[in-house]
Amino acid sequence: MLRLLRPLFEPLVLPHWWQDALLLLPRLVCGYLLTAEFGSAKFGLPWSPPDNNLGLFEVAFWFPTDVAAYGGIFTLFPAFFAWMGAASEAVGGLLLLLGLGTRVSAFLIICTMLVAIFMQQLQQGMWNMLPAAGFLWAALPALVLGSGRFGLDYLLSKTRSHENA
Repeated sequence: MLRLLRPLFEPLVLPHWWQDALLLLPRLVCGYLLTAEFGSAKFGLPWSPPDNNLGLFEVAFWFPTDVAAYGGIFTLFPAFFAWMGAASEAVGGLLLLLGLGTRVSAFLIICTMLVAIFMQQLQQGMWNMLPAAGFLWAALPALVLGSGRFGLDYLLSKTRSHENA
């Protein structure tokens, strides 16, 4: 089973270090902004704004109502989708920043940003879609390549390969 999951967590390493470094920049910026600015306002983390009164891993009281307004399946399970969306931004952003579980967190971020674009921001116009679209585009290379050589996934995969040798 672990062998099947290995490609999911083992990053691709580009031929030159500077190529990995170029891909690191959007991953760092995206991860930082998601966890520190966007997600922490909706999801309780140690660095969430104190005024929001959020316990650890608690979703802001207003967010499930916003999610339910999207209609369809979101109306059936608003608390679940609010928790998943807020967690993918806050925790997924942190994991993206660290390069840990990079592909999984990038996938969850992409799903959340697609919902934000099409269910929330599209009606508000293109300008309002830009943050979600930017996060989506920044997460795409991380989804395909993983963390590259500048992330914890790379260090963990090197450690595992040495243990198996």
